[in-house]
Amino acid sequence: NDLALLLRAGALPAPMQILEERSVGPGLGQDSVEAGEIAAVLGLVFVIAFMVISYGRFGIYADIALMMNLILVLAVMSVLQATLTLPGIAGIVLTVGMAVDANVLIFERIREERRNGRTIINAIDAGYRSAMSTILDANITTLIAALVLFSFGSGPIKGFAVTLAIGIITSMFSAIWLTRLLIAVWIKRRRPNELVL
Repeated sequence: NDLALLLRAGALPAPMQILEERSVGPGLGQDSVEAGEIAAVLGLVFVIAFMVISYGRFGIYADIALMMNLILVLAVMSVLQATLTLPGIAGIVLTVGMAVDANVLIFERIREERRNGRTIINAIDAGYRSAMSTILDANITTLIAALVLFSFGSGPIKGFAVTLAIGIITSMFSAIWLTRLLIAVWIKRRRPNELVL
């Protein structure tokens, strides 16, 4: 009974021993944010190159949508007057990964449909249709996790959750709608006989 009372009170009769103590100035925090920004930009460059090398023209369209996604995330954060912190940068990086993942799923399904003998337009429609449930499931479960983090987290965790939630919503728009629009416009204008993907 005494143990339950102590646990509820939050104080246990245990000695505290300080092993190490550090002070971190504002300059070091700024250095961490700058290092995070550099890492994010380098990662973005590699992702863009990967998409172009792996998927050609469709990779370029995915990269355009990815850049639009980043602009949308930063615009929404600006409207909300949110401060970009290290956890916020991590949320943006995760958002980029999820947007790229959505496009990879779609493009691989399109490749598979073409291998099965479908026409270009039918392959694209089937690719988007069949990848949609997987993409929605992944994004909805991540959005639920972001909402839980926001509800029960504090400070930096809430910042990460907000950035992640904004990024998920904008990446759904950019990866599904914008990329498909760019592909549809290209097909309508060029009417390609073959799809190099």
